[in-house]
Amino acid sequence: MLRLGLPATWGAVAVTYRLTCPLAHQEGIGARLVSSAVLFVVGTGLVLHIRRTLLRELRQARRIAGAAQGVLLRPPPPRIDGLSVAAAQLSADPGAAIGGDLYEAVATEYGVRVVMGDVRGHGIAALGTAAAVLGSFREAAYDEPELDRVLRRLDRALARHLRERARAEHPSSGLPPANPVAEEFVTVLLLEIGPDGEVRALNCGHPWPYRLAGPRAEPLACAEPLPPLGLFPLPAELPVTPCGRLLPGEALLLHTDGAEDARDAEGRFFSLPEVLAHAVRDPQAPPQALLTTVLTALLRHTGGAPSDDVALLMLRNDRAPTAPPDGGPRGTAARAGHTTPCPQPTNQLR
Repeated sequence: MLRLGLPATWGAVAVTYRLTCPLAHQEGIGARLVSSAVLFVVGTGLVLHIRRTLLRELRQARRIAGAAQGVLLRPPPPRIDGLSVAAAQLSADPGAAIGGDLYEAVATEYGVRVVMGDVRGHGIAALGTAAAVLGSFREAAYDEPELDRVLRRLDRALARHLRERARAEHPSSGLPPANPVAEEFVTVLLLEIGPDGEVRALNCGHPWPYRLAGPRAEPLACAEPLPPLGLFPLPAELPVTPCGRLLPGEALLLHTDGAEDARDAEGRFFSLPEVLAHAVRDPQAPPQALLTTVLTALLRHTGGAPSDDVALLMLRNDRAPTAPPDGGPRGTAARAGHTTPCPQPTNQLR
């Protein structure tokens, strides 16, 4: 009633003036000016009322969308089983807080399990696929004792989501489509960090994370990744890649390809390794501060308008150092599990 009351009042004023005011029926210039002023006031009142109503509905829609997006890509807790955790993301769609990038870190009886993924496309259109993969991970990470079985659960959830979406897009057929939605895929990186810092990974077409150790930023592994989920069936054997140990004080930075594929106005790629090498000079800086430094440099590089979604997830080992079983030096024994460092990647035209 309140929403209809004000427009009805303005309308009643206009009709009453037209029917009862003598000036409304005169042809003189003064009468016309008065009539124009009355109509202008009435029209302005209606426009302001409509504008205020639309702004109120827009704010409400944004609150609802923000709450829904926060449930989908919820902020990680600051600490998980002795690891400091921080995350940040940018959406290429100005109307969305998040997009097709996804991440999660959970503490399980098998260790801290982490997923980082990137749905083909960006912005709001990719939210449904990201939700399907994340929902499956949040269940499988606790249920499955082996990392390869977690990945197979994600693959099945994605295939089911694509079948349902294809069926919804073609309701007239009445039959399940022969193939999933064309060219839909998700790159996925699964990590498992054990209580002793041992890192194991399964990578399906996703960029390898960076290990931040002292003043260095180097790729975590060199192994060739599997194809992204959704393009091909998973092979019968899924070998988990051992990535050595994450020592106390060291960190991992997981990212999506939007962080390395971002270009400036001249087409030059964003140099993530250089920015990381500069950011880790202060070993006492909290993880969130490092992510802020990276995002600030990326926005400066792209002029404030990245062309793809960007997600960053940092995990730093803040656990107390433990003595090796043989009683030898801690650093030597722990670093024996490190993999051979990969050569620093160079940005190429993709």
